[in-house]
Amino acid sequence: MTDDAGVNGHARPARTDARTLAPLALAQFICSFAGSNMNVMINDISHDLDTTVQGVQVAITVFLLVMAALMIPGGKATDRFGRKRCFLAGLIVYGIGAVLSAVAPGLGVLILGNSILEGVGTALLIPPVYILTTLLFTDTTSRARAFGVIMAAGGVGAAAGPLIGGLITSAISWRAAFVFQALVIALIIALSRSVDDPLPPDPDRHFDVRGAVLSAGGLVLIVMGILAADNDLWLMLGLLAAGILVMAWFLHWIRSEERAGREPLLSTSLFRDRTSNLGLVTQNAQWMLLMGTSFTVATYLQVVRGYDAVDTGVIFTAATLGLLASSLAAERLARRLSQRTLIMAGFALAVVGIGFLIVLVAGTPSPWAFAPGLLLIGLGLGVMLTPSVNVVQSAFPEDRQGEISGLSRSVSNLGSTFGTAIAGTILVANLTENAYAAAMAALALAALAGLVTASRMPSSTRPG
Repeated sequence: MTDDAGVNGHARPARTDARTLAPLALAQFICSFAGSNMNVMINDISHDLDTTVQGVQVAITVFLLVMAALMIPGGKATDRFGRKRCFLAGLIVYGIGAVLSAVAPGLGVLILGNSILEGVGTALLIPPVYILTTLLFTDTTSRARAFGVIMAAGGVGAAAGPLIGGLITSAISWRAAFVFQALVIALIIALSRSVDDPLPPDPDRHFDVRGAVLSAGGLVLIVMGILAADNDLWLMLGLLAAGILVMAWFLHWIRSEERAGREPLLSTSLFRDRTSNLGLVTQNAQWMLLMGTSFTVATYLQVVRGYDAVDTGVIFTAATLGLLASSLAAERLARRLSQRTLIMAGFALAVVGIGFLIVLVAGTPSPWAFAPGLLLIGLGLGVMLTPSVNVVQSAFPEDRQGEISGLSRSVSNLGSTFGTAIAGTILVANLTENAYAAAMAALALAALAGLVTASRMPSSTRPG
């Protein structure tokens, strides 16, 4: 990488910054879009593929789960195979999954294409997005701005997913939404020619296969246990217990690898920074809130109130506008306020927004009763998504970015999985007004937990 790219401390030309950032931000956008756009296709997919609302929920949750389970191995793989190489490989796998989903004749093929292949592709391509951003944008200001653009793209993708997906579904078909994803992936591949990898791959770098299997297996068992809650209580308890035991085995394994002088999948030293740990918890709560709200509100609107995909998507415009407005102001806010203040303010807005989503929706049949709550949640998420990432990524040097990026994205995607699994299970078990309120109340508790966690951060926490 040449000096004009900033690796040796020289200023990067603005045009070079834009060309480098565009494919990275667009990649985060489409992966977040994929996590939420199916929420407005629930009725269309279930009718077309002769399945149930719960079947579509499983497909959405498995997609998020595969991302979460493989994000840490995906982050470690970048050290061995190279960041750009993993980025391109992930894009190709994702594109194949999108095409397969578009022609799926049944739920099984949809799960293979969307949940498995798109999930694997995302786990390969997302860690390089954050590692390359950290390596290529070396000064505090440009890095904070770059992370702001990427997190805004991710938040807008998740918030606008229902609207874009609803428009495509109503105008053409739910299958066309997957064609749209494949076309965006092709565009990203074309744009990624301007992205350089500043560090060479290390093909001799050790890769902890057993650790990868144990971590993925434990997470899968825990989430499947949550999904089983509405069908079989004993199965739920058995899966949760098995998942906890496998995760305990994983922790024992990585500690034994470190004691033996070998490189584990995940270094325990990543958890020795208190501020980073708190930032990871807030990331988990933020994405649990975002994806849980998206699934719960979209399902309730379609299944209980009978709205079609485009009507549901239009209602979610309020969240998209809120997130865009606060994301555009994020850089100015970061210069005036500490990261802790921004994260706390974001969670506070989200809690109030959920309160509106419960009270106003119960008080009137109008679909616009959802708008104030979704707007506040969007505003809150736009304020706090970037500070949480900055806090975590900036706590570690360049040679640890592969590990911490994988862990950070895994924690965030696990939050998305928990949001869809927990709130979705509460809602789908009994599709009524009371079940909707109970699901939103569970998300409010997650937001309150995030608020309390953020309050324990150092008051002077800023991008480092």
